[in-house]
Amino acid sequence: MGGERRKGMSSLGFRFNLDPLKIVTEGDIEEIHKGTLDVLENTGLRIEHQEALKLFEKNGCKVDISNNRVKIPPGLAEECLRKCPSSFRIKARDSKNDMIVGGNSLYVSLFSGMETIDLETWEPRKPTKGEFDDAVKLIDALENIHFFSNYTPWFGYEGLPPVMCIPEAFAAVTRNSSKVLKSGYSKDSEIFTIQMAQAVDADAMVSCMASAPLTYYTDAIDSLYRALGADFPVTILSGGVMGGSVPATIAGATVVNNAELVAGIVLAQLIRPGAKVIAQNYVFPLNMRSGIPAFGSIECSLHNVIFNQYFRRFGVPTYFVNTAPVSSKVPDYQCGSEKTFLGILTALSGAHIMLLCGSLFGELVFHPVQAILDNDLSGMIKRFLQGVNVDEESLALDLIKKVGPIPGHYLDKEHTRVFWKKEHFVPKVFDRQSLQEWVTTGKKTALDNAKKRMKEILNTHEPIRLSPGQEDNIKKILEEARKYYKQRDMME
Repeated sequence: MGGERRKGMSSLGFRFNLDPLKIVTEGDIEEIHKGTLDVLENTGLRIEHQEALKLFEKNGCKVDISNNRVKIPPGLAEECLRKCPSSFRIKARDSKNDMIVGGNSLYVSLFSGMETIDLETWEPRKPTKGEFDDAVKLIDALENIHFFSNYTPWFGYEGLPPVMCIPEAFAAVTRNSSKVLKSGYSKDSEIFTIQMAQAVDADAMVSCMASAPLTYYTDAIDSLYRALGADFPVTILSGGVMGGSVPATIAGATVVNNAELVAGIVLAQLIRPGAKVIAQNYVFPLNMRSGIPAFGSIECSLHNVIFNQYFRRFGVPTYFVNTAPVSSKVPDYQCGSEKTFLGILTALSGAHIMLLCGSLFGELVFHPVQAILDNDLSGMIKRFLQGVNVDEESLALDLIKKVGPIPGHYLDKEHTRVFWKKEHFVPKVFDRQSLQEWVTTGKKTALDNAKKRMKEILNTHEPIRLSPGQEDNIKKILEEARKYYKQRDMME
């Protein structure tokens, strides 16, 4: 495995052939940018990391060491935004699954859950190790899901010590899929996930998350340093809640969120100029009745479109988390409509990465059957982004003249046989039967079809397995992780 296998373009991802959707003017984006720079320069951020504080100070920032406060000058912020590469490759274990992030590409992934759900009773429970491995194998087979986001498909499984959830889950995904992986961080777990990715000659996207409002804690910045030390791409994100940890207005929430992300981008470029960074969005409005985020809300879509408008100005690739979690607890009309609005509007505004598949309520529930349903939704988004080709062949004027009025038809024409496959998306589980056929074949719903497809995939799909040497390396790294946590009294 080496540089030779990395030549050429990845076949994965959706190609965006439309003009990006905009909902505010360039003047409005300029005002948001001015507001972002004002927050960075005059309010500043709390940075709980001594090495980072010294680096900021060395590069002309106002730093109050005693209060861990950093104020970033506008010129430095803009300079660091310009240093971000607008496109870069992320290596998968199998090169056919590489991702080339940026430009007019969109990649879709799944979203995590704490638990699975019983499809008969709708009661949540912890998944087993076997269910975890099967879910990874299933996702590896789904053609419109391109990589594994962090903590997916679940945060862990039955019997895992909490500190081993991230390393063991990352190892399970590495073993059962050759798609790109993403790593979260907690209690230094990224030390071991980075090593595992390197052991199989792959990259891993690694998270660095601000805590709203305007704070970076030590563990987030440690994760940033470690990822950049491995020359891995980093997703800089925050999880603001409108009306809670950021302003209730979409514009105000965007300013605070931008300031948090731009500060992380500045630090990344100071650590490693030209660092591969992705601006990741995880903002929700607050449900004022319950005090929890309003998952699946249309306000998320409004924020996402503005977010894309802003970071497209600097050529920074974008990544969306809030497109996946919904308020619905089951795969119903509400679930589908929430995901569709978020998915299509975010995609149309020029997103480069988007989480969409497998999740139900919040971050609490994931199920592979939901991922199969969402795989069809993802495929429809792909088709829309391709747009409509208008040329001599597609206009078909000669054919129209030949067929003429009734009784002419197009069913038996070569043009139809060729172009319906190119122009029409055919879902795998969404029902398109006639009513009579649907009744006579058992009245199967899309959920029934997804359950059937899950069984078929698990019976037939075989992921690319690790080599014996790679498997040995993964086992050694996991053992090192266990020793690390035992020495620190974090597990027995």
